[in-house]
Amino acid sequence: MSVYFISGIDTAAGKSVAVGMLAKYLISSGKKVITQKLVQTGCGGISEDIQTHRSIMGLPLLPEDISGLTCSYTFKFPASPHLAANLEKRTIEPEIITAATNRLTKIYDIVLIEGAGGLSVPLTADILTIDYLEQQKYPLILVCSGRLGGINHALLSLEAARHRNIPVAGIVYNLFPAADPVITADTRQVLRRNLKRFGYPASIVDLPEIPDLNNAGIIDFSTIFKGDGNE
Repeated sequence: MSVYFISGIDTAAGKSVAVGMLAKYLISSGKKVITQKLVQTGCGGISEDIQTHRSIMGLPLLPEDISGLTCSYTFKFPASPHLAANLEKRTIEPEIITAATNRLTKIYDIVLIEGAGGLSVPLTADILTIDYLEQQKYPLILVCSGRLGGINHALLSLEAARHRNIPVAGIVYNLFPAADPVITADTRQVLRRNLKRFGYPASIVDLPEIPDLNNAGIIDFSTIFKGDGNE
């Protein structure tokens, strides 16, 4: 699949760093990769999350970023997309986002789309992010964490994906900020068991704290992109 959708268990799951690191790995594997932001709120101009991706990837802003192709909608108010758009009296048209993705797939081997918040965040008054993902049938990479409440949010997300027949390629397990090591280890095992229970590859890759995003190393995400749950 040439397009992957990266969502988190909540708005602070670490999606932007995860997407940048996923892209960096794929580039190191010889793939021509670009990232896309579904909708960006809380900023004007070029998406802040796209800028984070490029910093991690070691790239300047690309022509597709400057033209707005990698993020069709940005809104100044930091809220869910439907509210941020409403406050600016603008309308989000999912077809425009899809058209941008399709254009990117003609130029790049792989497109990584970062969502906005979690799966049930409204894009419009009538369309949730998960509705859009179900329609497009993009494989999901879910960013999770070991903090308290993480299991509940992760399992609700996985069950929702299964209910919508959305494929899940794997989990990026964000270890920052550090949580209780006993909880962190147990959460990882719970996630692995439930990936298998829901019929998904048990592919979980740890994302450690990265002190300097401009000089991040490469993390091996091959189990996620191969659909192989063996570590």
